[in-house]
Amino acid sequence: MKRSFKYRFYPTDVQAAELSRTFGCVRKVYNMALAARIEAWTRQERLNYNATSEMLTAWKKTEELAYLNDVSSVPLQQCLRHLQVAFTNFFAKRAKFPRFKARKKSRKSAEYTTSAFRFRDGKLTLAKMAEPLDIVWSRLLPEGARPSTVTVSQDAAGRWFVSLLVEDPEVKPLPATNVGVGIDVGLTHLLTLSTGEKIANPRYERRDHARLALAQRRLAQKAKGDGTNRAKARRKVARIHARIADRRRDHLHKLTTRLVRENQTLVIEDLSIRNMLKNRPLARAVSDAAWSQFRNMLEYKATWYGREVVVVDRFFPSSQLCSHCGALAGKLPLSVRTWTCLCGTVHDRDVNAAKNLLAAGLAVTACGAGVRPQRESFPTGRSAMKQEALQREP
Repeated sequence: MKRSFKYRFYPTDVQAAELSRTFGCVRKVYNMALAARIEAWTRQERLNYNATSEMLTAWKKTEELAYLNDVSSVPLQQCLRHLQVAFTNFFAKRAKFPRFKARKKSRKSAEYTTSAFRFRDGKLTLAKMAEPLDIVWSRLLPEGARPSTVTVSQDAAGRWFVSLLVEDPEVKPLPATNVGVGIDVGLTHLLTLSTGEKIANPRYERRDHARLALAQRRLAQKAKGDGTNRAKARRKVARIHARIADRRRDHLHKLTTRLVRENQTLVIEDLSIRNMLKNRPLARAVSDAAWSQFRNMLEYKATWYGREVVVVDRFFPSSQLCSHCGALAGKLPLSVRTWTCLCGTVHDRDVNAAKNLLAAGLAVTACGAGVRPQRESFPTGRSAMKQEALQREP
């Protein structure tokens, strides 16, 4: 299994200047290739990677773009491959149409393949550089690992990172178990498990909200023409954002690793995060919870270790079903945290939802059927929820 290991490094002034030039050239080539493909599309023509590669060769021979020869050619070729992948995903309806890279907002990165770097005795030297990078080896690479791809990036806070893609023999399926867990996400508690365990929501953004708000106010007070002072204020805001994101990512990594190691089947709910973010009173809390990031980590780690993640349809009434008798309750506003079923069972809303998710997920695993609400389960043609409401009317 291929796995990337990300480390922070501290470049010299010469290395930083070389990498900054490379980032700029990568952005320029990507935008020019994208513009050429859009223009060709208006003529009802298609350009592939080979055509844009030939165009790159021609661009380097012009006087206006001769500076492209000053950086390594590999990152430039790699950005053309990335553009090809972006168009492939777009035509397959897996992604939106590729966008141009903005100088200030786009991610600064460059990808090097084996022909453009040297890795010997734990030292990494990139093309066009005389000295190896000063990398902080916060964790060891797998024994005998040889990087196949190296990606250098710089975040908005000005920190430099290098990511090495290697074969990791330690990533292999874990022994199979018969343990499953239903996972209900929330805001008061980040996760509620079908076992009854509740995991608190750290709310990292709320912890640093005062510092962040102060830094953003000071940034807003800086004139846009005041380059140095405004840049310092912008980096301070970016450092606070980076601190929040780093702590949140670390917590989610530990949490998902534990869940994957302990359970064979993990059942979650398919949520429409984009629609939830349109709710202004809850948008900030939903973003801070990072449910999408949690699901992404859970899915790829389950693939690594031979586990199964079952995603239940978002319209499945997990909170309204009684996990004891299966009766369907009426509407339950978010303010209702506990409710009593007609059978007399008192439910904690989140624990009950997690138990129903687990039962539904196990049914999917056993039968292979999808999990959707039973909308036409009664002879009258009414949904189960509407039928229950009608039965309660006097």
